[in-house]
Amino acid sequence: MKKRKIGMALSLVLAAGTLLGACGKSDDTSKKETTKGGEKEKAFSVAMVTDVGGVDDKSFNQSAWEGLQAFGKENGLTKGKGGFDYLQSKSDADYSTNLNKLSRENFDLVFGIGFLMQAAVEEISKQQKDSHFAIIDAEVKQPNVASVLFKEQEAAFLAGVAAALQTKSNHIGFIGGMEIPVIERFEAGFLAGVKAAKPEVKVDVKYSGAFDKAELGQTIASTMYSSGADVVFHAAGGTGVGLFKEANDRKSKDPSKEIWAIGVDSDQNNMGPDIVLTSALKRVDVAVQDLSKKAKDGNFPGGEVALYGLHEDGVGLAPINAKADKKADIDAAVKDWIEKIKSGAVKVPGTRDELKTFSAK
Repeated sequence: MKKRKIGMALSLVLAAGTLLGACGKSDDTSKKETTKGGEKEKAFSVAMVTDVGGVDDKSFNQSAWEGLQAFGKENGLTKGKGGFDYLQSKSDADYSTNLNKLSRENFDLVFGIGFLMQAAVEEISKQQKDSHFAIIDAEVKQPNVASVLFKEQEAAFLAGVAAALQTKSNHIGFIGGMEIPVIERFEAGFLAGVKAAKPEVKVDVKYSGAFDKAELGQTIASTMYSSGADVVFHAAGGTGVGLFKEANDRKSKDPSKEIWAIGVDSDQNNMGPDIVLTSALKRVDVAVQDLSKKAKDGNFPGGEVALYGLHEDGVGLAPINAKADKKADIDAAVKDWIEKIKSGAVKVPGTRDELKTFSAK
């Protein structure tokens, strides 16, 4: 009787082990796999979490998603779990939850898009130490996090040159989002570009304090245009949409009026072909593709900062609007300044303090 009980117990243990083994196998094969040398290996997967601007913000969230889609297409991945994907954040409270969710879904690399996600990436990277993360526009000093920064000041400098050469009133404006280092780099670079091209030009600077308040951006733009500015540059994410609305409204009321707006991050010419002079490009798409490739190839730069500027094609300037009467002059000047910056002959200031001592000579 005793032996019979022992035999039954052993049978139950073996059955349980077989069942668990089958479950484990099912989990593994549910992920997309590729064959290499006769062995199965899980395909590389990558995802991103947007900040409150959303994936269609016509700015850096959208640019990041375009980069992720391009990487996915290049590597034969499909949208969704096991391929490439994104989660959209409706508020700050979503950041940690979304990062944690993607990590638990076993994405090989998870991007946090934007400075606002710094604390959340720090928090989740400490909890999920076996996962790889990357953050755009901030630095997180963790061994499993790659930090991606840009020389925004170099793109903004070129935008400043364009604005200074195009203005007829010698009065232009700058609309910033939140007063954080990223936007300070845009401001400092823009003011340096104006100073280098046409020192007598007046620049109004105003911060909205938000990246998702288009109505506030329109109010600030209206004040600037009404006070005499004829070119306004924004580095304010979704808040900048209000700038384009104000410029389009004024232009439609008086087509002969000299009104220009300058976009940011991606080429925002589609926000108003008659009023968008150019855009200061921040190639988040390039950085996302580059970092994803490095991670896929086993060269994930955890604990390091990846810096993208003109030299790395990480920033630049969108084509000057063909309707701008100073297009030829601006094109020539921009080309000249790009060469000077790339060669190291000119170092563009990235802070207000550096701007104080800046000289383009």
